[in-house]
Amino acid sequence: MSDLLDYEIEEDKLGMTVTSGHITLKKDTQNLIGISIGGGFPLCPCLYVVQVFDNTAAAKDGSLAAGDEIVGINGQSVKGRTKVEVARMIQSIKVEVTINYNKLHADPKQGKTLDIVLKKVKHRVVENMSSNTADSLGLSRAILCNDGLLKKLEEMERTATMYSGLIGQT
Repeated sequence: MSDLLDYEIEEDKLGMTVTSGHITLKKDTQNLIGISIGGGFPLCPCLYVVQVFDNTAAAKDGSLAAGDEIVGINGQSVKGRTKVEVARMIQSIKVEVTINYNKLHADPKQGKTLDIVLKKVKHRVVENMSSNTADSLGLSRAILCNDGLLKKLEEMERTATMYSGLIGQT
């Protein structure tokens, strides 16, 4: 066996933790649970909740939120599937469907909200992506390149580095 398999690569999670969960939702009369799905093969390695619609089973339960990664439907992995395939999986199940998901949590001690962290991650992903791919995923490169929030975050990180250096010298 290779020595490469004897260790795990430590991933920079940008101060975030991930929790996994599952939710069982009863479908409405139109065979819907109240979410829209984004990402998926071939352009994105994961599938995620884009929106939770008001007054639906998903909204009333409150467990799912925009940005949550969908990892399974009724215990079956969705890895490598398109969003259309996953939507069909959900539609083919009658009455109740179980969604397995991962939820991101930002570490408030680092002074970052989840929105800022996700914006930074999105910027890192999109900056090396073609315009067509970014458009297919619903991401705007122009907005990300001129994003004032990202510039403020970078300024805050420089300030934090400076202050931690000053504190370290006292």
